Amino acid sequence: MISTVVWGTGNVGRAAIRAVEAHPALELTAVLVHNPAKVGRDAGELAGLDHALGVAATDGIDAVLAAGPDAVVYAASGDIRPDDALADIVKAIRAGAVVVSPALYPLYDQRNAPPEFRDPVLAAIAAGGGSLFASGVDPGWGNDVLPLLISGLGTTVDAIRCQEIFDYSTYDQPDSVRYLVGMGQPMDYEPMMLLPSIPTMVWGGQIRLMARALGVELDEIRETVDRRALDTTVTTRTMGEFEAGSQGAIRFEVQGIVEGEPRIVIEHVTRIHPSCAPDWPTPPDGAGAHRVVIEGRPRIEVTVEATDEGENRSAGGNATAVGRLVSAIDWLMEAEPGIYDALDIPLRPAVGKLGRKQP
Repeated sequence: MISTVVWGTGNVGRAAIRAVEAHPALELTAVLVHNPAKVGRDAGELAGLDHALGVAATDGIDAVLAAGPDAVVYAASGDIRPDDALADIVKAIRAGAVVVSPALYPLYDQRNAPPEFRDPVLAAIAAGGGSLFASGVDPGWGNDVLPLLISGLGTTVDAIRCQEIFDYSTYDQPDSVRYLVGMGQPMDYEPMMLLPSIPTMVWGGQIRLMARALGVELDEIRETVDRRALDTTVTTRTMGEFEAGSQGAIRFEVQGIVEGEPRIVIEHVTRIHPSCAPDWPTPPDGAGAHRVVIEGRPRIEVTVEATDEGENRSAGGNATAVGRLVSAIDWLMEAEPGIYDALDIPLRPAVGKLGRKQP
């Protein structure tokens, strides 16, 4: 059994505990938390399971890593604390662990990651012998392995479009929704996620991964951004009130330009309420979906809807990201130490899980 630590028990960490517990090759040996109120609580309770797992949460990072775990699922957020997340991940790798994480977008395309991200990881690998695989949903499987798989079904391919279309009122992370993305803020507010070059920093790596897999050269990567205000004040179940006139929807594209044309496109259409920007693309049921469109012959469209934690689409998305990461751990344990990306690691079938009792 591969001794595995889950570091963080928020939206991603809850799913990570469940995924590790369900994996036939992994053993959950520790859960690391930052909130003192969670210390001592059973991992099963923190993960929303109806039974205990016999692993008490701890904030003793040094002690957990000193025990020499085989793997660490780093589930703490890196959106607004990238330096801290990088330091934590480096520490775990230096302890010799295989680390999987959705936390650091620049490392999704590790070959082109900025030196300030890549160099500390490489130094930790050289010192400790661990590995790193960073990936997620979107950015993540929604715009690397899925569109590449579907593209192989085409006779000719003119363009690939990956869409995330979501109602962000289901996304239980108020700081990110209100300030990073800008929902509910005045229209002259400049959300960090939409500042020039930031979408490319987050999603450009996925464009480059797809281009590399498809064997095409990119001329450049372009960005487009559009925003809409709410016509009326809306009240959401999980995120509170959003006033009329404030930002209610955003739509942006990160475009991979090939021979002067946008051939590889990642598009986000995000609303805080379905009433905003109704003329923009919508998911089948209004809640949220990931979609891949292959323009060509034949035209192929695939929509993925995932739910978890009471039919919540955001929780479903988190669970799929975790599933991809956790399923890679046993593969990484057999590989040489290093930094790996989504093109290196095969999409793993559910070996040993079919018919297994759900945790």
